[in-house]
Amino acid sequence: MGQESSGIEIRGVTKVYGDEVTGVRALDNVSMEIADNEFFTLLGPSGCGKTTLLRCIAGFEQLTGGEIFLFGEEIEDLAPNRRPVNTVFQQYALFPHMTVAANVGFGLRMLKRSKAEISSIVERMLTLVHMNDLADRRPNQLSGGQQQRVALARALASAPKVLLLDEPLSALDLKLRQQMRVELKQLQEETGITFIFVTHDQVEALTMSDRIAVMLDGKVQQVGKPTEIYERPVNHFVADFIGETNFFDVTVESLAGGRARCIVADGVAVMAEAVTGCRAGDTVSLSVRPEGIQLVRPGAEGEALRGMIERPIYLGTDTHYLVGIPNGQKVLVRVQNAQARASQLKIGDTVALHFDPCSTVMLKD
Repeated sequence: MGQESSGIEIRGVTKVYGDEVTGVRALDNVSMEIADNEFFTLLGPSGCGKTTLLRCIAGFEQLTGGEIFLFGEEIEDLAPNRRPVNTVFQQYALFPHMTVAANVGFGLRMLKRSKAEISSIVERMLTLVHMNDLADRRPNQLSGGQQQRVALARALASAPKVLLLDEPLSALDLKLRQQMRVELKQLQEETGITFIFVTHDQVEALTMSDRIAVMLDGKVQQVGKPTEIYERPVNHFVADFIGETNFFDVTVESLAGGRARCIVADGVAVMAEAVTGCRAGDTVSLSVRPEGIQLVRPGAEGEALRGMIERPIYLGTDTHYLVGIPNGQKVLVRVQNAQARASQLKIGDTVALHFDPCSTVMLKD
């Protein structure tokens, strides 16, 4: 990923539908930078503003406030067809009466390119998406995944600087979505085009993105690499939306060297990195991923939280254990089955829970 130059700058963008005071605020003072050649994902639940932001970049929506720059050029006054941007939507919108090759070449014909140039580009694009053998077929003769590849080839044919993708995998079945995630990321790396991908699917975001912007209610909650978003969420919403996690309300007992000693349940203390402004005596929330908790048989485990297995959930590669602790809370723990075969736990077993300090995150709210 090339992060040397900024491809897109979004500065204080606001979008209100209806009256500016009483209307729906779809985007609320959104600012971010997206690097040239980056696979950048806008992630969040339905209605969070991610598609609205995509449409603003494309020029399909007028801004209520703020500015958008593409490669240093302010684009508010540029019509959609004048922007170096193409969009792939959920519905691929292929022309049913045209062949695959004709669909891919359609935009080039509108740009008055020569027949020889169109033929060369179409062949190159179809090779890129592994569709050369199906060039003469029509969309109704293609699978969903094949139609998506044609839509991608058509969008890439005019060599846009930015490709916008609005939940393009949502109509595909699970196995095909998994396959297309790999292919999309590979396609972005091969073309060197900036991809801005919209999804509500956390797995898609984590597996493909160079960076992710998590959105809620028209605002950006956190921007970072997938590892940062997952391992160091900044607030309760991000921690809960990305993957599974356990939340613990704790009291900060003491602080030293940027670390906080926190009392969980039953008087047991765990360590976590302290957030700015945290003080001894504060009640805060901790997020601990299920894989960040180790289950052991009670014994010489030292200071550890005790619990009882209430339900094992076998998932093939790993087992999830629902563990009840003294304050009545249920804790989810993930154990890889390759590690657990020697000592399978069952309902009613008493266990000790060890929290990995590196996986224990204090949240700002």
